[in-house]
Amino acid sequence: MFDDAALLRYSRHILLDDLGIEGQEAIARGCVLLVGAGGLGSPAALYLAAAGVGTLHLCDDDAVDLTNLQRQVALLTSDLGRPKVDATRDRVLALNPLVQVHVHRQRLDQAALAALLPAVDVVLDCSDNFTTRHAVNAACVMARVPLVSGAAIRFDGQLAVFDPRSPVSPCYACLFPQTGGADELRCAEMGVFAPLTGIIGAVQAAEALKLLAGLGESLAGRLQMLDARSMRWHELRVPRDPGCPVCGSAPGCPDPSADAH
Repeated sequence: MFDDAALLRYSRHILLDDLGIEGQEAIARGCVLLVGAGGLGSPAALYLAAAGVGTLHLCDDDAVDLTNLQRQVALLTSDLGRPKVDATRDRVLALNPLVQVHVHRQRLDQAALAALLPAVDVVLDCSDNFTTRHAVNAACVMARVPLVSGAAIRFDGQLAVFDPRSPVSPCYACLFPQTGGADELRCAEMGVFAPLTGIIGAVQAAEALKLLAGLGESLAGRLQMLDARSMRWHELRVPRDPGCPVCGSAPGCPDPSADAH
């Protein structure tokens, strides 16, 4: 599958016993959808491209603003005013021209998600609002596509994987119900520590690569939280809610009570 140049490019992956040529080939066959090309999406896109993901879909409706450059590392000062997805595509292809990149200059609605997800292996939620997060989660549950969710605000980061292929994995709505009344926190009002977005976005990329390669243990069923002030991670177990209106009643989703394990 790989020519000599690609084998050399990915040699440090191929040398890993847990990954090897088979794992790298699985990554190269993989298709990842990134929802949001900002603070989390920038490092995630670059690491996925560098690692050799075959196809990336970049979705964002925003243009590059001067305030983005403090943390959105795929963007340059010369990109000011350009669509973020176009600028990010340029960086991705400059880093690894072997990657196929598709840009979507829009906020994905249910129809667009339903059209995209059948060809996608993993979704990364790098968005900054609950409306988008819940829409992406519902679409992933229906399509049974793993979702890697990240968030970063001030000095606090969160990471989780929601895998609807597993009968015991919760979905995003199990953890953050739509009726929960959670306040919308945005970087524009609250601020964000620049390297925090890189840390969370890079771990999102790592979880996506693990899922593509069938490597190790994913974060499914666990919520990791980072306090960057002390650089301490905390972890919570998150059970699936059998009464969840999203994954508890989704067609094709197995009943967690029926799992023999």
